[in-house]
Amino acid sequence: MSTQSTLETLGTLERRLNMAVAVTQIEGEVQKRLQKIVRTAKMPGFRPGKVPLKIVAQQYGAQLQNEVFGETVEQVFSEAVRAQNLKIAGQPRFEPKQGGAAGQIEISAVFEVYPEVSVKDFSAATIERPVAEVTAEDVARTIEILRKQRVRYEPVERKAASGDQVIVDFTGTIEGVEFPGGQARDFPIVLGEGRMLPEFEAALDGAGKGESKSFALNFPPDYHGAEVAGKTAQFVLSVKEVAAAILPEVDAEFARAFGIADGDLARLDEEIGANLRLELKRRVRARLREQAMQILREHAELAIPRVLVEMEMARLYRGALEDMKNRGVNTENSQLSPDLFRPTAEERVRMGLVLAEVVNRHGLEARPEQVRALVNEAAQSYEFPDEVVTWHYQNRERLQEFEAQAMEDNVIDWTLTQAKVQDKAISFKELTEAEGAKP
Repeated sequence: MSTQSTLETLGTLERRLNMAVAVTQIEGEVQKRLQKIVRTAKMPGFRPGKVPLKIVAQQYGAQLQNEVFGETVEQVFSEAVRAQNLKIAGQPRFEPKQGGAAGQIEISAVFEVYPEVSVKDFSAATIERPVAEVTAEDVARTIEILRKQRVRYEPVERKAASGDQVIVDFTGTIEGVEFPGGQARDFPIVLGEGRMLPEFEAALDGAGKGESKSFALNFPPDYHGAEVAGKTAQFVLSVKEVAAAILPEVDAEFARAFGIADGDLARLDEEIGANLRLELKRRVRARLREQAMQILREHAELAIPRVLVEMEMARLYRGALEDMKNRGVNTENSQLSPDLFRPTAEERVRMGLVLAEVVNRHGLEARPEQVRALVNEAAQSYEFPDEVVTWHYQNRERLQEFEAQAMEDNVIDWTLTQAKVQDKAISFKELTEAEGAKP
């Protein structure tokens, strides 16, 4: 092929590949294709295969020139990329060049290449590994949580106390004017849950059916309702009902509600214990993952391809719009823009490149037996786990999540072998409460 190419470095990752293609090469290929068309061309007034070349060229020539030129440029580009062992990030931008040599068509391709990724030694870094076990107390506490999830309330003729559900009507005003969201009728509030601002619960503590209360409420500056954040409102509420919490008994019926067909409470404890151990494993892994990723983040050196960041921004933006539409939000006048996702996109691209480098350099790809184990583990929470496993293996795409998890697990394990690891004894309750407190 009569072509030429030269490579320029425009920046840390940006490159320009200048290409020159001989006009005679384009014209020759166009003529070959025209001759092929002539053999089967059909036009009014001519027998099939007898249409003059000149007429065929008039009809198809421009289209064929564009096709041949595009294919030639792509071929030249691909050959140059292979010859120089370039790893292209994203799609190249092709630009025509003016003032080229006679008999040649010149064009440039501007693109970014993948960066060199260097992970510095982090043998002095420390990872704290939680060491915990599921106890009988953890099982008992979980049963209490399950009881509270099935609570019912019965009206009582007494003053409201912590744990009671109080049904109220209330109206709030700011400077004498009602504001959106400041009114409600037959609104249930459970004292002690902390779902309402403290002033509400303080006003209701010790209140009885038929009583009215007035109080001032100072909305925090960071309150989610921007129109009232940092302002003081006056509320008037009336108590319509006080109801006491009635928790279900832990009996055979309770066990059957959680899938224990024979109502055996011992089996219920076993099932809960098994689920808690899976949750413990997940939370310990999450704590280790957080620390491992932070170490890799701090010890990695690389330039981030702009084009990959922009592609990730666009993907996140489309996902956010789709999510809003699924929730019934009108996105026509949305203030959302791809640039809002730039920090997240940069972080994802950066860590994706770092993880890819670590995986490739140290052979940490997911192994089939790891993927199978993860699928089996996930399937245990279903009634028919074998069918769930089969379903996942029927479609290659369904395994991608587990493959990514296995690969990440390998990276975490490798990081643990390189850093200092300190075991820290912690209770299951402390671990779950610490995880739950994170934003």
